Amino acid sequence: MTDLLSSPRLLGDGTTIAHRPDWAWLPPGAAPTDADLARAGRQAEQLLAGHGVTYGADRLDTDHHWRLDPLPVVVDEREWARLDAALVQRAELLDAVLHDLYGARRLLDDRVLPPTAVLSHPGFLRPVDGLRLPGGRELVLTATDLVRDASGEWCVLADRTQAPSGAGYAMEDRRVVAQVLAPVYRQASIARLGPFFHALRKALVEVAPPTAGDAPRAVLLSPGPGSETAFDQAYLASMLGLPLVEGSDLVVRAGRLFLQGIDGLEPVDVVLRRVDAEWCDSLELRAGSRLGVPGFVHALRRGTVSVVNPLGASVLENPALLGYLPRLARAVLDQDLTLASAPTWWCGEERALRHVLGRLDRLVVKPTVHGPRTTTVLGWTLSAAEREELAARITAEPWRWVGQEPVGPVLADEDGPRAAVMRTFAVAHAGTYTVMAGGLARVADDDQVVTSSAGASAKDVWVLASQPAEPDATVREDVAGAGGRAVGYGISPRAAENLYWMGRYAERAEDGVRVLRAVADRWDDYHRTPGSAGGRALEVLLTALTPAALADGAQAAPASDVDPAHVVPSPPALRDLLLDQGTPGSVARAVRRLGASAATVRDQLSTDTFGPLARIERTLRDERTRVRARQQPGGGLDVGPVPPGSVTAGLRPTLDRVLESLLAISGIAAEGLTRDVGWHLLDAGRRLERAQRLVAMLQATLVVRRPGDVEDLLLESVLLAAESAITYRRRHQGGADVASVLDLLVHDRTNPRSLAFALDRLLADLEAVPAPRSAAQRDHLLHGVAGLVAELDTVAVGNEVSEDGRRVRLADALGSMLWRLREASDEIERVHFVRPAPSRALDDLWGSTYGDPGEGGER
Repeated sequence: MTDLLSSPRLLGDGTTIAHRPDWAWLPPGAAPTDADLARAGRQAEQLLAGHGVTYGADRLDTDHHWRLDPLPVVVDEREWARLDAALVQRAELLDAVLHDLYGARRLLDDRVLPPTAVLSHPGFLRPVDGLRLPGGRELVLTATDLVRDASGEWCVLADRTQAPSGAGYAMEDRRVVAQVLAPVYRQASIARLGPFFHALRKALVEVAPPTAGDAPRAVLLSPGPGSETAFDQAYLASMLGLPLVEGSDLVVRAGRLFLQGIDGLEPVDVVLRRVDAEWCDSLELRAGSRLGVPGFVHALRRGTVSVVNPLGASVLENPALLGYLPRLARAVLDQDLTLASAPTWWCGEERALRHVLGRLDRLVVKPTVHGPRTTTVLGWTLSAAEREELAARITAEPWRWVGQEPVGPVLADEDGPRAAVMRTFAVAHAGTYTVMAGGLARVADDDQVVTSSAGASAKDVWVLASQPAEPDATVREDVAGAGGRAVGYGISPRAAENLYWMGRYAERAEDGVRVLRAVADRWDDYHRTPGSAGGRALEVLLTALTPAALADGAQAAPASDVDPAHVVPSPPALRDLLLDQGTPGSVARAVRRLGASAATVRDQLSTDTFGPLARIERTLRDERTRVRARQQPGGGLDVGPVPPGSVTAGLRPTLDRVLESLLAISGIAAEGLTRDVGWHLLDAGRRLERAQRLVAMLQATLVVRRPGDVEDLLLESVLLAAESAITYRRRHQGGADVASVLDLLVHDRTNPRSLAFALDRLLADLEAVPAPRSAAQRDHLLHGVAGLVAELDTVAVGNEVSEDGRRVRLADALGSMLWRLREASDEIERVHFVRPAPSRALDDLWGSTYGDPGEGGER
């Protein structure tokens, strides 16, 4: 095979590298054309959305999906071999430096490193001084950001040692690109990414404390679903088979770290953290942090738990160290540093300060620590006044700043030159470091800075090999397991609660769609004839089932108040009940919270779950865009006069598409998930929500007796909304009556939409869930509902009507059922999901310094 990119192909100006790979190694005519790449780009976008791959905060109608350019970055075998060796050397150097800084500190005593550059950096954590990881390595996981310099050689921009992110994105990118460029991918011998993840699994075992025994238990500590890289964390946890936990899921007892399962405490031996070190312990590190575990440092001192990377490793991310690495390599390794860094000057030294101040218009100026008032500055983009202000800030606190030469060239494509960075990953394993054979490349939208938050596209990195990759023996060993012993965890109250509410939100959204379909059909048929039986039935449905869509929030009127000649005062905003998250009870609100719950427990779910979720969000977003194209300034989605005929325009197709995806989610949960505690809680949430909403719908529509023709249409609409119309017609060809409808929707245990069926499933689900304390009141309430169902005489309550036209016994029975169901819902939360209040440091009397907790969501 011909070596590719062994020397980069510089363009004529000497500052850029050709972006498009050389496909000369492919058979004639096999290279992808522009049309092939465009098609691959569209397919990649669809796949990423379907997999729920996101980056950044999730905000309504914003593009927070991961962006991938399917055209790979290709590196040949010889060049990668040199780079691999250089990355291993760099990791060993950083590991030795970290070991010294939290140990003998000879590098500071001998002034190989300026003490101020290290000791003034907030990444240097004195509370963990002297702590050591088992296994001989301190730096377990590292990432390195690389660019090409002007000569085409690799150059380091930054080292990532705090909690390196991106490995999960790299694997997802590989899977997508392998699919959308399958003809090319199949003809290439490309090094695999899997060995890196298997090495990481082994590394976590190697650093386990002696107290862990033969089967250490590890978790991945996440800051939560609000993190910009939440997908990366959940994906990595799934690949490694680790529980994805948050600080509130963990607790320290008697100097040992435990996971708080719903059925008790389970010991934790190793923590792969994605929470910055200073937030990991509110008692000894950062008062008020809600992201970590109070007492975590104490457990580390006791040697009962190991953390990867160790707390304090972020001191190595200080860009001030870059300028000293060559002499550190000679002092520590007795070697010359193979992989150069971008020329960097730390302003804490007088000569470097003068150099930076004299070249502000040509340097990249970086703070040694990023914060709310500091950020990377491109000196050539500043005005003279802005440079003068920056110079004053640097002069006031010189130790907080570095100047760095801008490194080129950049990648060039049909859109012009664009900055590009490649992140590589290495993990300590078997006495050395294993480097991922590939990485995560990112290309900026402009020619200045690469950052995913400001806009950048990812690229897969192909390392071409001369021979096809062979299955690794360590992979087979990992699959087989150690001694056949399974190590697993239960489920935390937080994860349990989110699974439960995921089931509830899914059912809430589905029920909302079915109700809207039934009401929209009646609107289309009868809104022009308000005095007819259909028009009067329509008014009842609007006021009883969709009051939020009415301008005055009207409630269902009693029978004596119904005026056959009454005209609905204004068209209802039915579309708001589908699209507007601000409208109470809307489908959009339920869907958004469904997505938030699913994202929180991504490691518990089938990856297929997120395709239908993405389709729902895309359907709603597209319809909102279409509506807003004709929107006037004002409030909701439908503003200004709306012609009655336009109330449901385009609504039914959107409802159908949303329902199809919701049914797919239901099917995936039913057929794709193991029947463990989490599944039973998810199903319990769905059954309880279905029971509550069915009883509420019957209460709103059947308690008041209407004229026969009106009631017939109401009963038909109720059956449609409850997905039982076909069954009813097949059993009762003579028309509908209240008693037979109640029998099908309340009593019939063969009907999965009936109340009796929902209660049976709910009780069975809860029986499979461990209760940390007595569940007698919960079960008493639910058995009370079951008793009311058994006692309900559908014929008697359907035919017995008071003088004011109400079915009083039916109203009493349904009201009692609904009250018990709602109380049971509260009791389920008290029994299964109660968590201890977060611990606080004594000086944190007024709340967390991190900020307000996220919205808990409508429960």
